[in-house]
Amino acid sequence: MPRRQRLGPIRALVLALVVVWSAVPILFVVVSSFKANQEIFAYPPRLLFVPTLEHYRDLFVKWPDFPRVLGNSLAVTAGATLLCVAASLMAAFVYARVRTRGMAVSAFYMVGIRLLPPIVVTLPLFPAADRLGLSDTRTVLIVLYAAFFVSLCTLVLKSFIDTIPDELDQAARIDGAGDWAILLRIILPLSAQGLVAASVFVTVYAWNEYLFAFIFTTTRAKTAPLLLSEMMSSLTGVDWGVLFAAVTLQLVPVVLFVMLVQQFLIAGLTSGAMKG
Repeated sequence: MPRRQRLGPIRALVLALVVVWSAVPILFVVVSSFKANQEIFAYPPRLLFVPTLEHYRDLFVKWPDFPRVLGNSLAVTAGATLLCVAASLMAAFVYARVRTRGMAVSAFYMVGIRLLPPIVVTLPLFPAADRLGLSDTRTVLIVLYAAFFVSLCTLVLKSFIDTIPDELDQAARIDGAGDWAILLRIILPLSAQGLVAASVFVTVYAWNEYLFAFIFTTTRAKTAPLLLSEMMSSLTGVDWGVLFAAVTLQLVPVVLFVMLVQQFLIAGLTSGAMKG
């Protein structure tokens, strides 16, 4: 029996274990959001129960700011994704087409900066953001999230642009096209799958990010992760049913987004790996 066939069942088993390890906690939270309080931590767990929407009703009664906070997360995530992907596309175009020693050094520097822990750059930025009047605004989160992920997205998009023949650029220049026309009419359509892959990275990060939101926002620009942490540290105790309902609603948008772009994401990553 070939070695690849022998390893097939082992790989399938490992993949199944990883899926179970990742999916069971999420499934527990979602299912528990529809259980009565006394049934959430019942032992042994009850697989059959009468579902209830009580926790979802209580969520909007006890935490009336939840819709506004969820809206902040949507606005910040969309803004950060668009800004990051746009900046990364332009940077990747330059890195892919301009091959000089200086560009190579700057690429190495960009990767090195990305390895720094977020807290290292967060604290020095707080006084600057406060002086510019950006504290507790969506703008500061959008800029920070985009800046934090622009290096990774640039590298991802560069791998796609590298696979686009230079002859297309040269033919466009002969017809009188400039850099912007080449970027928008040639590079952008042909690297669409890479854009989807990069947008997923930024979206998932911005939607769940806590540290920047905790330091730079207080009330107006508060995002969903902050409100969830407040629920867990409530002085009246943790209402697990309400918390699980909030977590479930917070999961829905990003899960739907990933499911919608899953086909393009897999095709994009596979294409980049095969061509790279």
